[in-house]
Amino acid sequence: MPNHEPPAAGPSASRDLAADGWQPDDDEGFVALVGPIWRRTSGETDHYAIVAEPKHYNRGRVVHGGVLMTFADRAIGRTCRYANAHQPQATIQLDVHFVDAVQVGEVVEARCGVVRRTRAVMFASAELTVGTRVVATANGVWKTLGAS
Repeated sequence: MPNHEPPAAGPSASRDLAADGWQPDDDEGFVALVGPIWRRTSGETDHYAIVAEPKHYNRGRVVHGGVLMTFADRAIGRTCRYANAHQPQATIQLDVHFVDAVQVGEVVEARCGVVRRTRAVMFASAELTVGTRVVATANGVWKTLGAS
């Protein structure tokens, strides 16, 4: 019989992101269902995090890849928006490579950067980590809305 109980929380489940200087990066709609997603500024760079919750696990009892893709899309999209004077952005293309499984309770952090920028699009990337362990990488293209 399948086990319908959520997996036990991983080693970083007790980490208090608010106490570490993270703030919720609130949103409505789909992202609100996936989140909360957290943001922390370090110098001129924003970092993003998400705590893997029981709602995120898949049939393999690890965090569903769609959660990591959504998190990467949100983190990189926000990075592009902030790098582009807060102009609205839309994802044109996103490639995600899954490197390692994420357990419920682990904190996934995204380190994002703009690789190249033109008048109408931004090329950007992210590395998703749990501690020092890389769990996914992402690369994509974002369109600046209103730019032709």
